Amino acid sequence: MIFVTAQLCEGMKKMIVLKSQREIEKMKKSGELLAEVHQQIKKLIAPGITTWEIEEFVDRFLREHGATPEQKGYKGYQYATCASINDEICHGFPRKEPLKEGDIVTIDMVVNYDGALSDSAWSYAVGNVSDEANKLLEVTEKALYLGIEQAKAGNRVGDIGHAIQTFVEGQGFSVVRDFIGHGIGAAMHEKPDIPHYGLPGKGIRLKEGMVFTIEPMVNIGAYQSKMDNNGWTARTVDGSLSAQYEHTIAIMPDGPMILTEQKKSL
Repeated sequence: MIFVTAQLCEGMKKMIVLKSQREIEKMKKSGELLAEVHQQIKKLIAPGITTWEIEEFVDRFLREHGATPEQKGYKGYQYATCASINDEICHGFPRKEPLKEGDIVTIDMVVNYDGALSDSAWSYAVGNVSDEANKLLEVTEKALYLGIEQAKAGNRVGDIGHAIQTFVEGQGFSVVRDFIGHGIGAAMHEKPDIPHYGLPGKGIRLKEGMVFTIEPMVNIGAYQSKMDNNGWTARTVDGSLSAQYEHTIAIMPDGPMILTEQKKSL
């Protein structure tokens, strides 16, 4: 979830809060529930379903499992999910218009389970999509995992962004600059800021106990965004497709731990 822009994050004067093993374990349980929600959504995505139906499913599923949607009510946001379709980069509102064959849709949510937060977005193909759209999805997901590979103690934030940016641009796509990853813990948005672009060896040094999101947003066309009149939804300036994949990760002694990883069998 990326309600905060890169520019706003730069102005936040917050300390980085390192998490204890106990806190990380609680966040992992939250992340496992969030991952299960995404696996259920994957089964639902098909031409004809509405993102409002997905919204209702997520809200109900979380509450039935003792969790709550953290972003619902955040700064007036009214929904359990963000549902961004085609040229919408992020923060799309759930709606009652059916998804169509060939659409791509990103479902993003933050789960609060027993006071521990987790955050993950996933992009889905609706039926059969174009070759270009399919490549966008594949590149964006791979970019996420390339960024995660760099998320280890001793590296710097710029190493994450550089790995993502160089791969994405090498595939002919662009990385959104206006929205970035962020620390997460007791609050939805904490330090550090995690841009998905940058230079290797630059930025703060990563330390054990840091927990943050990596969530590259990748466009087929230009990287710039524009805001809808609703004040929330960002979309591509040129109408090109956009995709996003996001995990919450913790920096552990032996490397990054993905707290929102989905089971590979589903």
